[in-house]
Amino acid sequence: MALRCLIVDDSPQFLAAARPLLENEGIEVVGVASNPTEAVREVERLRPRVVLVDIDLGEYSGFELGSRLASVDTASVILISTHAESDFTDLIIASPAIGFIPKSQLSARAIHDLLGDEPDGDAGRSS
Repeated sequence: MALRCLIVDDSPQFLAAARPLLENEGIEVVGVASNPTEAVREVERLRPRVVLVDIDLGEYSGFELGSRLASVDTASVILISTHAESDFTDLIIASPAIGFIPKSQLSARAIHDLLGDEPDGDAGRSS
């Protein structure tokens, strides 16, 4: 079964690019959201295994949303951004997110690496 993922980002262009990229790599993108209200609603409705949250959601904080999602659901939160990880190291470490992926490096492999599991079809492969 494919990994179920929700993407939270306020950029329609990024959502339009990220969804097919991840789906082509075997991730099931079950939905997208562009603000915290939509994100919480969609997480509760869709029950994804992982939620990708942009740290800069316009007037909203992805860090605050990540904390909120971690308290209402069992989905793993992964923070994403166009900014360098080093710009937010302390906030990333302090967050309940399992990690950070730069948007330029977003891939199914990067997500699976943070989750500590193998993508479908690679389960028997040794590391």
